[in-house]
Amino acid sequence: MVVPLSLLFLTVFCGVSAAHNAGLISALGPQGVNLIKLDAQAARWKSAQDASLYGQQQPLTQKYEEFPAQWFEQPLDHFNNETGDTFGQRYWVNKRHYLPGTNAPVIVLDGGETSGEGRIPFLDTGIVEILTRATGGVGVVLEHRYYGETQPVQNLTTDSLRFLTNEQSAADSARFMANVKFEGIDEDLTAPGTPWIYYGGSYAGARAAHMRVLYPDLVFGAIASSAVTHADITNWQYMEVIRRAAPEDCSRHLESSIQTVDAILAHGGLPARALKALFGLAGLEHDDDFASVLSSPLGYWQAKCWDPKFGSNAFDNFCDALSKPPIGALSALEYGDERRMFDVGDGLTLDFSLLNYAKYIRENVVSRCTDPMTVDECFGTYDDSQYIATDLDQDWRLWLFQVCTQWGYFTTAPPDPAHPRILSKLITLEHEAKICAQAFPPGKHFTVPSMPNVTAVNVLGDFDIAMDRLAIIDGEVDPWRPDTPHSEDANDREDTISQPFKLIPNAVHHYDEYGYLNIWEEPVEIQQIHGEMVIFVTEWLKEWNTTRESR
Repeated sequence: MVVPLSLLFLTVFCGVSAAHNAGLISALGPQGVNLIKLDAQAARWKSAQDASLYGQQQPLTQKYEEFPAQWFEQPLDHFNNETGDTFGQRYWVNKRHYLPGTNAPVIVLDGGETSGEGRIPFLDTGIVEILTRATGGVGVVLEHRYYGETQPVQNLTTDSLRFLTNEQSAADSARFMANVKFEGIDEDLTAPGTPWIYYGGSYAGARAAHMRVLYPDLVFGAIASSAVTHADITNWQYMEVIRRAAPEDCSRHLESSIQTVDAILAHGGLPARALKALFGLAGLEHDDDFASVLSSPLGYWQAKCWDPKFGSNAFDNFCDALSKPPIGALSALEYGDERRMFDVGDGLTLDFSLLNYAKYIRENVVSRCTDPMTVDECFGTYDDSQYIATDLDQDWRLWLFQVCTQWGYFTTAPPDPAHPRILSKLITLEHEAKICAQAFPPGKHFTVPSMPNVTAVNVLGDFDIAMDRLAIIDGEVDPWRPDTPHSEDANDREDTISQPFKLIPNAVHHYDEYGYLNIWEEPVEIQQIHGEMVIFVTEWLKEWNTTRESR
């Protein structure tokens, strides 16, 4: 099967992972989906090559043999039992610090919009290990329905996906907490008889906050990291965070370059065709698709992470490439200065930073589109047929379905044309949202709404979501911060033990989730947040023990 390039880009996440891909879908819309599909095809080819040349590569689950996969039976439909079907929900357990008979907690990490296998490292050295070591508790990673191997259906048609909702997935977690029996542990550790602390980051962070609100009798405490508790149809502020937080010269070159690109595209004719050719995209028919390809490197901001094992420096490399002058002295001149301008033919004279931008896109994005595919087949988003495959390998459909039905987050240019921007004004809601109708035609049992029902998310608390023993932790320069309780549109609040409200300096996406076995080797700001998390969780547990003793 030929897979279009425009499918690759919540939550994700530091590191380029499946969850980061979900973030790319939100950030880049149809273009993100195409990039995901192309990279998935390349990954399958490489996996086959590795297997034949070097033998099968070691799966993550073998690397962490201490945490074998286990299964818990769930109904497909918790509310109407429409089909009577059930499925196995996958989970993994860390018992290395468990102290029986001590009212120790269960720390459950929500797998979110990716395979749960990618979360296993957090049982070993990340936040679950840190909190279970401090409390003598049991750690769990719980895979989300439809993701990884927790597959309740045989295909990913519109009808099959209708049970992928906030309500159904929250009910999965609640039923698991109230009924699970851990192998090798005789004690009954189910909720509400045991204190359960629910952790999640990004989309899973919103789920952690929602679980504390929806099931307060089962969820004793929750930690919502980079929690996108505010759903919105448009999400232009995602790119605004990047514009403001990126190195000044990088942002300046991006703003100026995009302004020039929009002006040339608006003029049309030979200059517009020449510009597309300069980027290696002469055959790309639609201008908005061309503008969308130019946004591809911006998604790498979310891939930053303090832990080099998981992080990526791709955004920094992009900025370096954009700003590098052909002659050193030119970098001190203002964009558009005649000494920075180069004649590229066909009536175009362009600043060197725009030439650098074109070179980067040609070498790092367009190069992934190989024969026999054309650039329109790789990057175009107007051919509905590229989105119709519904087999289980098409996992890009999962988060996109959630985006189209309940979450939104279509990343567009700023609503004010005069506002500084690093995203073309051609990236409109219409361009970003059209993939919903293309990918999810009406089924027999379910029809995707014309626009996502974001009220289903926001009714649970939105920016103001708050409960005792609900911690809110965010990153200062996280592009998802505008959708969290730390948004500039939200009310400020006090940071207390009962309701922690913490902002990690210079952090991007749920930086607290990652950790070293020796936390003293972590950066100072990460050591600090981990220490504060241990303090408020242990204080919460004192409250649990006091309440139990008074009964």
